[in-house]
Amino acid sequence: MLCTRCRHRAASTPEGFCTNCAAEGATAPAPPGDAAGAPQPAAPAFPKPDAPGFAQSDGPGFAPPGALPTAPPLGAAPLYAPGGQPSWLRSPVGLGKATAALLGLVVAADVFAVVADFNMYDVSGALADGELGAGMQRKADRADALYAAAGVAQVAALIATMIVFLVWFYRVRVNAEVFAPDRQSKSRGWAIGGWFVPVVNLWFPRRIALDIWDASGPDALWDGDLAVAPRPSHARVNAWWMVWIVSLLADRVASTAYRKAETAPEIHEAAGQMLFSDVVDMVAAALAILFVLRLTRMQDEKARRGPASVEV
Repeated sequence: MLCTRCRHRAASTPEGFCTNCAAEGATAPAPPGDAAGAPQPAAPAFPKPDAPGFAQSDGPGFAPPGALPTAPPLGAAPLYAPGGQPSWLRSPVGLGKATAALLGLVVAADVFAVVADFNMYDVSGALADGELGAGMQRKADRADALYAAAGVAQVAALIATMIVFLVWFYRVRVNAEVFAPDRQSKSRGWAIGGWFVPVVNLWFPRRIALDIWDASGPDALWDGDLAVAPRPSHARVNAWWMVWIVSLLADRVASTAYRKAETAPEIHEAAGQMLFSDVVDMVAAALAILFVLRLTRMQDEKARRGPASVEV
């Protein structure tokens, strides 16, 4: 039985005290309502969905800020991650939906930009062919205004989406640390900084995303040396990241070409490059929506399942 005073160590004296409490001359009675020597129930590794103290808005299995971290499916989670940072599960569902909605706004801004690009491409082509006059000048002015408005819409949508996406990405990174702390190859700070450091931003975010993806998938149940549940496929992450990198490079090339263009033929060619860039960016945003929704659902389902059983 447990010590009737500290309730932590095994009792070793007739009075029901452990060795330490007996050495200190402890004579405190058992806490009110507890029978001396009554066994204390062990705390469950994963809270029940309706456990008191859990934020209902976050869904079952997710602890509110400040709560102790819940256990990952295949063992007890550490209270502190490497580096001394606390880890606890928090629902990514709300942030995931907001991120997906803003990515949809990016797609809409890209559609607007594609229309503006095509209009600019058409008007600049006509000017390059020698069409002049007051009517053509008005078309050119409208094309410039539409192109500028599309650029503003794209920048506004990108900034808003970037802020919410980074908050969501950091949250799923911390959740992954609770699920599988040994699978994270980069510290959690890189979940933010990795997007802004030159050169490494070409592969660090993808590596972090893959670590989160693997940790958030179903846990493998082992039967001897055979893994019953395979690692989740990386196809969705890799497709999104590949198109995203292509869109960055295409945008850089097209923006440089348009900035340097002075003649109608040069503007015509730059508009065509920008048209391609915006179409690729639209595809990248659509793939990002699929990535965000799938990863959010994976983490939500894993938290709701609780600890997995292990068969040996």
